[in-house]
Amino acid sequence: MLVTVTLGILIGAILGLTGAGGAILSVPALVFSLNWSMQQAAPVALVAVAIGAGIGAAEGLRRGLVRYKAAFLMAAVGALLTPLGIRVANTLPQDRLMVIFAAVMLLSAARQLHHKNAHGDEMVAPYKPGWVNPETGRFHWTWPTALLLSSIGALTGFLAGLLGVGGAFVMVPLLQRFTNVSMHGVVATALMVTALISTSGVFSAVLHGATLPMPVTAAFAGAIAAGMIVGRLLSRRATGRHVQLGFATLLIVVAGSLLAKALG
Repeated sequence: MLVTVTLGILIGAILGLTGAGGAILSVPALVFSLNWSMQQAAPVALVAVAIGAGIGAAEGLRRGLVRYKAAFLMAAVGALLTPLGIRVANTLPQDRLMVIFAAVMLLSAARQLHHKNAHGDEMVAPYKPGWVNPETGRFHWTWPTALLLSSIGALTGFLAGLLGVGGAFVMVPLLQRFTNVSMHGVVATALMVTALISTSGVFSAVLHGATLPMPVTAAFAGAIAAGMIVGRLLSRRATGRHVQLGFATLLIVVAGSLLAKALG
């Protein structure tokens, strides 16, 4: 249990430092520290992810950064796809699920290595499907906008059910690419969607027969919440690029360990 709590604090700190990352490490932490299967770890990880992301989302709401209508749309659509992800996960062999998870981690690491800390420009002309009016700070709602956000939510919800991840690593680059929301707004909105979808994923997993060992779940979730607070304090001093490189390196190492466990 001590190892699990320690890893939870570390993951929370990374989540606080990166703004929308780190939670992807929750499932591997439970798999390695408790020798659980991916299916056992996923719902417990989602509880921890929901709490950690909820803390970040609350800060974003307080600062007026969350595009809450977009977040609710993505979360609602994502919640519909989460049960499908859970059903697929329950049909896959353990080693294949580990390989898929490792591949997702490597893709996330590649994004961290190539990310240049670019900030969205809210004054850009409305050439993107998702355009925020700089005068009102709100999305200009059209059918393409709704379809774009619904698609991002659907993918996020499916991955939450399949792998027990929050999905911010998917939402952040897609929202950056297809909307003109500022980077701070993207992260805050992604955290809110992550919190909502992770919560719905926990209920879906329980309805599909998953069990949540309360002592482990409470300890791991509490550790991530504590680490999140520490990470937010450290983020004021840490260099963004160094955090990205360190996080990417950690993702590659953990992905390699998962592949070795799956193929060994």
